[in-house]
Amino acid sequence: MSFEIIHGDITEMKTDAIVNAANCQLMRGGGVCGAIFAAANAPELQEECDRLAPCPTGQAVITAGYHLPAKHIVHTVGPIWHGGGQGEQQLLYDAYANALKTAKDAGCRSISFPLISSGIYGYPVEEAKEVAKTAIRDFLQEHDMEVYLVLF
Repeated sequence: MSFEIIHGDITEMKTDAIVNAANCQLMRGGGVCGAIFAAANAPELQEECDRLAPCPTGQAVITAGYHLPAKHIVHTVGPIWHGGGQGEQQLLYDAYANALKTAKDAGCRSISFPLISSGIYGYPVEEAKEVAKTAIRDFLQEHDMEVYLVLF
């Protein structure tokens, strides 16, 4: 059981899975999502995502990692920040918790996360970091996994 916050490029992480901060339609986007799709360098990734979409906010699905060092990509949808009064904190917590469960169910022993929802979705960085740490630590109370929060 380990949890570490590091600075780096999530697409270069050599963990069993990396997490994509996805949109509900699992379409290639900008930011972390665009970087992951570019690094995976596989049209098949979008085809696989199309079969799994839509993915509701707070939920997660898993695909192959294609040309990434990671074997899997866990796609989870974080909330768009609307000021904090529309359940954003619980939805963000759920995104982390469901991504971890999805990875565990796929047999992953290590996973790397970006700071979900803190980019174009506008979630305040420090608040997003606290939700991430809480969700990850809660998971690690009951499960053994190597978890990284990768800040770019």
